[in-house]
Amino acid sequence: MREKTIDYFNRIAKSRDKWKRRNRLYHKTIRKYFQFTIPENSRVAEIGCGTGDLLHSVNPEKGLGIDFSEDMIRIAKEKYPELDFRVCDVESMEIEEKFDYIIISDLLSSLLDIQIALRNIKKMCNENTRLVLSSYNYFWEPFLKLGELFGLKKKQPFQNWLTVKDIDNLLHLEGFESIKLERKLLLPKYVPVIGFIFNRILANLPVINGLDLINFMTAKPISEGRKEYSVSIVVPARNEKGNIENAILKTPDFGSHQQFIFVEGHSGDNTYEEMIRVQQKYKDHDVLVFRQSGKGKGNAVREGFEKASGDILMILDADLTTPPEDMPKFYEAIADGKGEFINGCRLVYPMEKQAMRFLNYLGNKFFGAFFSYLLGQRLKDTLCGTKVLLKSDYDKIQANRHYFGEFDPFGDFDLLFGAAKLNLKITEIIVRYRDREYGSTQISRFRHGWLLIKMCWFAAGKLKFK
Repeated sequence: MREKTIDYFNRIAKSRDKWKRRNRLYHKTIRKYFQFTIPENSRVAEIGCGTGDLLHSVNPEKGLGIDFSEDMIRIAKEKYPELDFRVCDVESMEIEEKFDYIIISDLLSSLLDIQIALRNIKKMCNENTRLVLSSYNYFWEPFLKLGELFGLKKKQPFQNWLTVKDIDNLLHLEGFESIKLERKLLLPKYVPVIGFIFNRILANLPVINGLDLINFMTAKPISEGRKEYSVSIVVPARNEKGNIENAILKTPDFGSHQQFIFVEGHSGDNTYEEMIRVQQKYKDHDVLVFRQSGKGKGNAVREGFEKASGDILMILDADLTTPPEDMPKFYEAIADGKGEFINGCRLVYPMEKQAMRFLNYLGNKFFGAFFSYLLGQRLKDTLCGTKVLLKSDYDKIQANRHYFGEFDPFGDFDLLFGAAKLNLKITEIIVRYRDREYGSTQISRFRHGWLLIKMCWFAAGKLKFK
């Protein structure tokens, strides 16, 4: 019986590897996605590594390849001696080493017990590990079977055909939560021009992408237990003199330590002088005040983050239209492991009459829908100024900023794009949006709206149409 099982898995491993090598477009799509998703010099393990080509392509600092087939592992060791390859059955393995990323490419379809495999894989995870999976779209099963029948595709042993919901359920049962789902490859055969239209344009459009051949899912271990953190609350302010003191008075006490960082943006109403007054009045608070060196909220936020000493970084807009009283909700979401990038959402509760103009409201709706498509995670309100993340994650975003460039004067999109590139779990906190009590809005609906559209188009090329 065991010899038959070994033979069965060997045939699957060889068949899977041949399918990838013979179908160059399919293999190229898989490789490009994992290269984009996994930062170079990460600690990476691939389960079901075959001859090691995919693992080698992501350029890991440490790479471990695991496969059931002795023949595949022998070839992998010859091709890539700098990587570690082991013959192992994922359903019985006992590996305690921890990795930043774990690749599972087209493997779930050939496992006897997927749940046991995921249970063993979790032993290789720390709290920040990302599990990146690729699988066939369930919709394609009859077409691929038809291709085998007519000799257009090599026959493969019987496989599991899993829907996205099936995979999501299995992940949840074994202590993982899905972060995002992406789909690629509408036409799995190279055809000049037509292939470009299908696979670079149509394959990335909503609704149509439900027909793509490959599903890519990213997941992370579900956080266990609460942690306490220190927080740095960055308050960028230009012409907000009347709101500075209330930023401190209305912010509840939370976290192991609070630091307020007021960043003044060349105001004309003595905002900077008010910041100094508040700093001297509230000496029992940790308050830092400085003028930004450049212009725009994005520059103010980045310079504030550089001076921050807290474990968690928070942005509180000085207009206080997002209530400071709600800031503990953002803290608790990270402290309880409910998310890694916490974004405010103003578009659920009824707003005060003058809180948001109608065209601004429509623009927020549009950008929310478009970003949900771009990032592969649901996002309702991209332009809420209140955003919260761990400083350690921000440092990674900052190190990766060259990928998108420093083109965002607001700072909101810069952080969202960076969080998506890092596969951070984005969670929204619903807040009540208030009318400002002092000053007037500094947003130009049309000039800034056009700039946001251009940034979205640029990001689409980097995230979707790459």
